[in-house]
Amino acid sequence: MSSKEKEVEIAVEKSTETHELILLNDDVNTFDYVIDVLIRVCNHTPIQAEQCTLLTHFKGKCSVSSGCLEDMIALCLRLLDANLSAEVK
Repeated sequence: MSSKEKEVEIAVEKSTETHELILLNDDVNTFDYVIDVLIRVCNHTPIQAEQCTLLTHFKGKCSVSSGCLEDMIALCLRLLDANLSAEVK
């Protein structure tokens, strides 16, 4: 395998890595507001959004989406713009 082929293989491995979008608990936003944002931004169903909101409240954080790094960063920025606390792992 040539060095060029190895570089391509490494790039493919990195691009398929899955990252998680983590919603962090805060004492500012209401349950209803967080649920609405998760439905709008992450395309959650109302039940899924409610469950994630409750998990975040009681556990301090919850994974609300997963995928490629670029997509998770874009979603994270939208959550941050909505004044929620979030991070990508």
